[in-house]
Amino acid sequence: MMSLALRIILTRCGKKFWAAKIGRMQHLTTFTECTMPGDSKVDAAVISDALQTRSQSQITFQSDGFDPWRVQPIKHRLSDHPLLQMPQLLALADRLDVMGSIRTHSNDAAAGTPFNDATRLYPNTRSAAQTLAEINDAKAFLSLLNVQIDPLYREFVGTILDGVRPLLEPCDPGMCYRGGWIFVSSPHTVTPFHFDKEHNFLLQIRGKKRVYVWDANDTVVANELARDRFHHCHERKLLVWNEAFRERAQVFDLRPGEGAYMPSTSPHMVENGDQTSVTMSFTYYTDSTRRNALLHKAHAMLREMGFVPPPVGTSSFLDDGLLLLAQARRLWRRLARRGGESGTTAYAEDDR
Repeated sequence: MMSLALRIILTRCGKKFWAAKIGRMQHLTTFTECTMPGDSKVDAAVISDALQTRSQSQITFQSDGFDPWRVQPIKHRLSDHPLLQMPQLLALADRLDVMGSIRTHSNDAAAGTPFNDATRLYPNTRSAAQTLAEINDAKAFLSLLNVQIDPLYREFVGTILDGVRPLLEPCDPGMCYRGGWIFVSSPHTVTPFHFDKEHNFLLQIRGKKRVYVWDANDTVVANELARDRFHHCHERKLLVWNEAFRERAQVFDLRPGEGAYMPSTSPHMVENGDQTSVTMSFTYYTDSTRRNALLHKAHAMLREMGFVPPPVGTSSFLDDGLLLLAQARRLWRRLARRGGESGTTAYAEDDR
């Protein structure tokens, strides 16, 4: 049945069916070209030097090493960084507000509030700068989105991720589409249950918060259909909160200098403590995250055609065929000299 579905897709690809359905998928299919402008590939000598100077990184891992698909605690040395102090954050909020790169809601949002609808259901009517200035009493959550679109913070994001990149490349190559997100929240504010597409270093800068994180492959908390829909059209409606999920989570009680690493599509939910909190996320895609996203998109398309594909990763025949198809699609676009995102994009430019 699935081999028939694959042949149907391959046939329709010749009629531009894939192009009409997926559109921007081509940027997920380059698995070896994700270098920074002016960078060379990370070779063994560079990796060796990085391991010998590990202390230079502002983010450090547990002694048992780094696994890109395992939720794990981390440490950092960014709490006193000048760009993460309130005067600089106020100035940044003004600049990002003009560009529409702000997300905010009141603290009436709860764990089960649909994440994509929180800003509409529980609006915060203050400006970004006013919310920050009054954050202790604002009863609000404020997210400064894609801070890397600001030149000052672009350099900051690049510097921090450059510091860990040589340590990540051997096990998870292809870092690209890098981004930064700064979350400032009033006491007792909740970030609703959701997941994201990027790998994420979540670093606590000020205050305390409790972070619940679920395994990236926990299909009880986030089933295969929910993951397919999320990657296909950024829909989170099928990711539904249940209080019983708390027992399945890894729980991090974060203080300044501490953090949590979340792999791509690890569901998470955050409860702020009794203090104002400032947290920053450094996010990025890799070869493996883009491969995973591409396959979930393709599986969502198969579902639209009436097929029920096996979970991603359980059928090498189907997965390999879909990846081959995507690579052919990308080559067709090159020959047609059409533009679009690619795996060489260093920084994320658009919000989620």
